[in-house]
Amino acid sequence: MRTYRELSRVPEFGALFATSSAHTLATTVSGLALGTLVYAATGSPLLSALSMFGASFAQVVGATALMSAADRLPPRAAMTVLAAAFGVGTAVMAVPGLPVAAVFVVLFVLGLVSSLAGGVRHGLLNEILPPRGYLLGRSVLNMSSGITQICGFAVGGLLVGALSPRGTLLAAALLDLLAAAIAFAGLSARPARATGRPSVAATWRINVRLWSSAPRRYVYLAMWVPNGLIVGCEALFVPYSPGHAGMLFALAALGMLAGDVLLGRFVPMRWRERLAAPLRLLLAVPYLVFLLEPPLPVAAAAVTLASAGYAASLLLQERLVALTPAEVRGRRWG
Repeated sequence: MRTYRELSRVPEFGALFATSSAHTLATTVSGLALGTLVYAATGSPLLSALSMFGASFAQVVGATALMSAADRLPPRAAMTVLAAAFGVGTAVMAVPGLPVAAVFVVLFVLGLVSSLAGGVRHGLLNEILPPRGYLLGRSVLNMSSGITQICGFAVGGLLVGALSPRGTLLAAALLDLLAAAIAFAGLSARPARATGRPSVAATWRINVRLWSSAPRRYVYLAMWVPNGLIVGCEALFVPYSPGHAGMLFALAALGMLAGDVLLGRFVPMRWRERLAAPLRLLLAVPYLVFLLEPPLPVAAAAVTLASAGYAASLLLQERLVALTPAEVRGRRWG
């Protein structure tokens, strides 16, 4: 499977695509609104950054405690309920007068939900697509994420000005509820990939199993460390230029989109292994220019170029699929 036309003919991929896009748009819009709201309330760049990206820390907790459920729950039901939970949680954060501490509690819960939702979604992708179509399908989802983030940060900036940050959060909550409706209506009911009750003990047993393989350990570290450090760089966009943060985030998404399109559709398979390390370097090196406190055009160019390096994740994800048994492929995303 090498063309987008072939991919579009696969049953259910359209529904998965639409569900993922609606959720990404909701997360992008709500993240910008929440970062703006927290920064206005506290004046703290650190708290503003944590409000936008701190849920990633909760995802680590979810990956170590909850992810056995990713393969033990029926995918359609899980995606529907989890998207609805995002909608409810985002609406709660829009409540006037909600203390900042309470906002972070809700963010922590949503981070746990996000860790499980990612495993369910990407595990389902393996069931919907044939093995040779995985990289193209995943690149399309990544492209959708990039385009949606570009639109989301632009729309989010407009909504924050027009509706206020809290009104923008309510709009994001409606988008998550739309994602839940699409998942329920567009995906087929199918059984869970694995049997047994989800539990912390089951999650740890699978963690140990996945981590026991040296090749898988290398892939995990290569996926986690560079991406995690670059998210820390992106979290400083608001303090660097509060009025242009949305534009910088949009350019980062544009660079990621360009990298995914080139790698997923046009780079021959024989070149892919050689590009993993150079792409990871590209992801990091341009951010060094921020040490010089560059003017906005230089910063924008560096962010766009660096984000093309996120395409390295496609190569690592494809490798991880090949290294992981089918019955725990939803769990591998933890």
